[in-house]
Amino acid sequence: MNIDELKKLVIDTMDDMKAQDIRELDVRGKSSITDIMVIASGSSTRQVKSITSRVAEKVKKAGLTPLGMEGEREGDWIVLDLGDVVLHVMTPQTREFYQLEKLWGDDAPDVSEQDISTSQA
Repeated sequence: MNIDELKKLVIDTMDDMKAQDIRELDVRGKSSITDIMVIASGSSTRQVKSITSRVAEKVKKAGLTPLGMEGEREGDWIVLDLGDVVLHVMTPQTREFYQLEKLWGDDAPDVSEQDISTSQA
């Protein structure tokens, strides 16, 4: 699975799980850890956990093994490392506090409904 297919799988799954404010950050040249960060919010710790668990499940079904997951016990911020794509799912309060979009660049493209419906075609 290439990076674009993985990113599409992650974003589509999060959209199905009603994740809010999904953002994609291309951090190539800014980070040696990953190429793409996907950041989203869940309305509660329960939803944050559900979104991240579902993404991990879908990735495994696609034949990939997640490299790691952190934060699932607390659920305020869960990081799912998929290698080329790292997923951050947070409660709105945690996301506002840490402001990863500002840390990694204000030019993060917003994954709009149109982008999601186009990627499903």
